[in-house]
Amino acid sequence: MTTNDRPVALVTGASRGIGKACAIHLARAGYDVAVAARTLTEGAGRSDQDPTVAIPGGLDTTVAGIEAEGGAGLAVRMDLMDRRTLTEGVAEVLDRFGRIDLLLNNAIYQGRGAMEPFLDLQDDDLQRLFEGNVFAQLALLRDVLPGMLDRGSGTVMNMISATAHVTPPAPVGKGGWGVAYAMSKAALERVANVLQVEYQEHGLRFFSIDPGRVITEAAEARGSGKEFDRFFQGATPEIIGAAVAWLATSPEADDLLGQIVFAQRECKRRNLVPGWPPARPEA
Repeated sequence: MTTNDRPVALVTGASRGIGKACAIHLARAGYDVAVAARTLTEGAGRSDQDPTVAIPGGLDTTVAGIEAEGGAGLAVRMDLMDRRTLTEGVAEVLDRFGRIDLLLNNAIYQGRGAMEPFLDLQDDDLQRLFEGNVFAQLALLRDVLPGMLDRGSGTVMNMISATAHVTPPAPVGKGGWGVAYAMSKAALERVANVLQVEYQEHGLRFFSIDPGRVITEAAEARGSGKEFDRFFQGATPEIIGAAVAWLATSPEADDLLGQIVFAQRECKRRNLVPGWPPARPEA
């Protein structure tokens, strides 16, 4: 067990993209960070939709980024569809660090069903989406919350999606999204505000984070997301990482407890990344 004065974060879905950026920003903000995903090493990632497509990223590169910022890093294999790996992963983090002060539920299920038209949606697709986007996150919360309650402090951030509360601008495949994915993210969106009320006298902090459209390595590798270009402006994962680090460390963030935090909006409002967003060129 490692003991020091640095708080400890657990970030899921951290082999690339938003999760990786958040982990590195948290290390820069003073955290030791355990990171979880299925892809342990760079070069091993594959698209769930098309296994022939390689996806950049691995927990090894994320840990290297954490350590470059002065934090201790730990890579833990977790699979949202395998509940045993979640419980064992939390136990591994506690064995190494002795505590978890911040849980960022960032990982999502990206298999069949997320972008299916309603009449093409099968019952087992819906069940998998809720297992990977709701029930897995609740299982992690059950494993992590008791320690936070014992210490009288802790932060939980659930990465949601605009699909939870925004009407799509077009049908699925033409700039919109599947109803099953939207339902699962809407279910997760309800967790933070209810638990903030339930545990408001116990020193715990809960946030739902809407990252907006984020252009990740995985989306670029798959060539997906282009149908959203005419409706939504994208940001890089680093913008979301900066917002997460601010939520984790700033007393001002307590004004947003239990709410949906629009990460790109807060990054702009509070100048968390100087120079972002860049000025639009004059017409």
